[in-house]
Amino acid sequence: MADPKGFLTTDREVAPTRPVEERVKDWNEVYVPGALLPIISKQAGRCMDCGIPFCHNGCPLGNLIPEWNDYAYRGDWTAAAERLHATNNFPEFTGRLCPAPCESACVLGINQPPVTIKNVEVSIIDKAWETGGVTPQPPERLSGKTVAVIGSGPSGLAAAQQLTRAGHTVAVYERADRIGGLLRYGIPEFKMEKRHINRRIEQMRAEGTKFRTGVEIGRDIDARKLRKRYDAVVIAAGATTPRDLPVPGRELNGVHQAMEYLPLANKVQEGDYVEPPISAAGKHVVVIGGGDTGADCVGTAHRQGAASVTQLEIMPRPGEERDPARHPWPTFPLLYKVTSAHEEGGERVYSVNTTHFEGDEDGNVQWLHLVEVEMTDGKPVPKPGTERRIPAQLVTLAMGFTGVDRENGLVEQFGVELDARGNVARDGDYATNVPGVFVAGDAGRGQSLIVWAIAEGRSAAKAVDRYLTGEASTLPAPIRPTDRALTV
Repeated sequence: MADPKGFLTTDREVAPTRPVEERVKDWNEVYVPGALLPIISKQAGRCMDCGIPFCHNGCPLGNLIPEWNDYAYRGDWTAAAERLHATNNFPEFTGRLCPAPCESACVLGINQPPVTIKNVEVSIIDKAWETGGVTPQPPERLSGKTVAVIGSGPSGLAAAQQLTRAGHTVAVYERADRIGGLLRYGIPEFKMEKRHINRRIEQMRAEGTKFRTGVEIGRDIDARKLRKRYDAVVIAAGATTPRDLPVPGRELNGVHQAMEYLPLANKVQEGDYVEPPISAAGKHVVVIGGGDTGADCVGTAHRQGAASVTQLEIMPRPGEERDPARHPWPTFPLLYKVTSAHEEGGERVYSVNTTHFEGDEDGNVQWLHLVEVEMTDGKPVPKPGTERRIPAQLVTLAMGFTGVDRENGLVEQFGVELDARGNVARDGDYATNVPGVFVAGDAGRGQSLIVWAIAEGRSAAKAVDRYLTGEASTLPAPIRPTDRALTV
C-alpha cells in the first residue's frame, strides 16, 4: 500500500489547466506543462490498495492500478512504467483521452472523491518518455507469418504492435495520408498533441511494423487480393458511418458532419492548410450532439474565432451527482460533465430537437429551428408552443456513428457478415465468418471508448497469434467480445 493514511490526509487534486484567455489563442494542450508531476506522488498515495480493486473491473484493459500507484508514490518511475505497459500499449493516449471509468469504480469514490487514476497514468508515461524509458521491443525471431491490419486507430495500432512483438511481419493499411485514425484527425490538438502519436509510430517502425498510408482497402486494393497476400487480416477500420439528421434544410451549405469539420482543423496544425476550408471564424456555430465529439467541435470553434457557440442535446441534462438507483457504484454514471472546451464559453441547451434549417437565397444555412422535448417511454416528444429559432451559420452534426463503412467495398469483397447494429460480426475469438479474417475495436464492437479499442486490439492479436501458430500464444490473455465490464 502506498500511503496507509493518504486517503485521509490528502485531498483530490487534478491537473491544472492554462487560463482560458491564453489557451483559446493556440492549439497546444490545455494543461499547464510540468505542473502535474510535483503533485502526483501524493495523489497516488491516496490509493487504498483495496482487497478487491474494483478499478480493475472498471478498466477494460485490466490496468494494474494499485501497483503503479504504489510505485508512483515511492518515486520508482521505471517500475511504474513497466506495470503500466504490462496491460496498455499506449497509456499516453488513454491518460489524455479516456473518460476514466476506473475512477468511477474506485472504492474511495463511494464516499470521497476518487483517486486521480488518469492523472497518475499520464504522469508515469510522460516521465518514462522524458527519461528514455520507452524503447523499441523488436522480436527475437520472426515467425515467417504475415498479417495485414486495416486501420491505424488505437485498436489497429495495438493489434499491430502486439503481433509484431510476437514475431509476425505486420503491415498497417490506413486510408488517410497519416497514421493515427481518429487519434490523428478526430481528436483536436488541444486534447492531445500529435507528437504523442508520432513517437509511438517511430517506436513501432523500429520494432518492425510497416505502415501503408493513402491506401483504402476495398477501393485501392481489392480485399480479396489482400486476403490472399497475407496469412491473416485484422479489420480495425472503426465505426465510421456517421449518424445523419434527415430534416428539411440538411442540404444547405454550412451543415457538416463533425468528421468533415474536425479533420480540416487538424490538417492546419499538420501544415496542410493555412486556413481550414471549413471555419467557424466570425460565425454563429451550432453543434448538435452533447458527447465528446460535440465538445471537440465546441473547443475547435472557440479557437477559430466563432461569434457564438451553442451545443444542443436531445436528452435531459444529467445530474451532477451519481444516481444510486440508475447508476449504482461501481458502474460508470451518466453525469453532467464540464470539459475544457465548455470552460471556454458557449451555451449548452438540453431537451431540444432540431426540426429544420433555414437558409438564405444563396443556399447558406442561417437559422436552426428547434423545439423542446420531454422523454416519454424513452422517446422524445415535442412540447407544443416551444418552437424557436437560433442563428446558425455553421452547424456540425456530432451524433455518433452507426457502424462500419459499407460503401467502400471492404465488407462486400471480404464477404464478412454484419450484425444487427451494422458492425462486423465475430465470434468469441474475434474471428469473422471468413477464415483468417478477424475484427477488433469499433468495427466489431460499435462506437465505444479508446480504452475498449486498445483492449480489443490486444485481445484480437492473441487470437490471431494462436491462429497462425496453432500453439498457445505468449501474448496477454484476451477479453471476449461478449464481455461487458461494469462500465457499459
